[in-house]
Amino acid sequence: MCIFPASRQGSAAGNFKIEIIHQPDYHLAGMQPQYRLQFDAISLLRDHPPYFRNANKDLLFNLAYPDRRPAPAMLEVTRWPKISPVEPIAISPTLIDLRPGFFDYQPAADPQTTLEWHVNFADPNLFYGYSSGLFAQDEMQVAEHPLLASVRQALLDKRLEVRTTDRAGAAPVLVRNVERRLSIATHPDPTTGRPHGLYGNRFATAPADAVRKAASRIDPPTFSNIIAMAAPAGGFGAYTPQQIDGIFLTAHTAFAAAVHESTQGDQTTRQTLIHSGFWGCGAFGGNRHLMIAVQLIAARVAGVSKLVLHVGDNHGMESARQSLDITEQLVQSRGPTSSRTQLIQAIAQLGLRWGTSDGN
Repeated sequence: MCIFPASRQGSAAGNFKIEIIHQPDYHLAGMQPQYRLQFDAISLLRDHPPYFRNANKDLLFNLAYPDRRPAPAMLEVTRWPKISPVEPIAISPTLIDLRPGFFDYQPAADPQTTLEWHVNFADPNLFYGYSSGLFAQDEMQVAEHPLLASVRQALLDKRLEVRTTDRAGAAPVLVRNVERRLSIATHPDPTTGRPHGLYGNRFATAPADAVRKAASRIDPPTFSNIIAMAAPAGGFGAYTPQQIDGIFLTAHTAFAAAVHESTQGDQTTRQTLIHSGFWGCGAFGGNRHLMIAVQLIAARVAGVSKLVLHVGDNHGMESARQSLDITEQLVQSRGPTSSRTQLIQAIAQLGLRWGTSDGN
């Protein structure tokens, strides 16, 4: 684990409540979601059960809920329109924590003073792959938090928008207080019938016994807060300023919404901690340096207290360190304040290029 400061040294009716708000692009002051829903977890699963097209996904769900009954809890779902930062952009301090490995959902701060969020590397169609044989970061997170699938079903049943993008660009969805019922191991382990692991396309055809051995039920469950935000996909060559601006506004909107939600609804003002990683750098083919650097800047502009980046292996750690260096150089070259246009142009001048999809 490596922790750096922002300026690092050296390196059914009656079962839920709903408020729908239609509002255009706006700045941080007075921000509100497009809709806000509150669900009772037991009613949510009963009234909006998921369905599965892949047998292994159905197996995992039955391991999570053999009695079809989640723990009593209230979930809150919000969808946010694009949030533009106030000009000139002020870059505030944010602690950066680089961690090897991937999401383990272990608390990284005192829950009395900090609200933690985990990014869902979302498809533009919210949780759409939960029932299929797909098993990348998005689908894995839903499998471990099965009520996210019921959230999608509830939105569809109520004819509410389920896309994490719209014509204006970013439209991230936040889900607060959803239980995590499974921990699923995806790393290769020949002794348990998964010699090549379960991640990505390998999951769909894996033996049922291997999937069963990979899953551990969490009882009592833990609870997570999820940020579903979609990265762009399918680009090639150098990133254009328009593409970079869209990525920045997506991350800024999602992070600013998390900051807003972290300070609402109770008497204490809690800090905001966000867990992320190489967002958009798998199937979507994003550039690791650019996607990390933009998230770092967006977190600082949105007022996130701490950003925890889960970077996988040693190669990922080195790539993330390089991204921190790039970010620090950008911030120093622009000063503590800058216009969004200046910031985006500075990033574009780095000439960072799209990567390739990992095929998952």
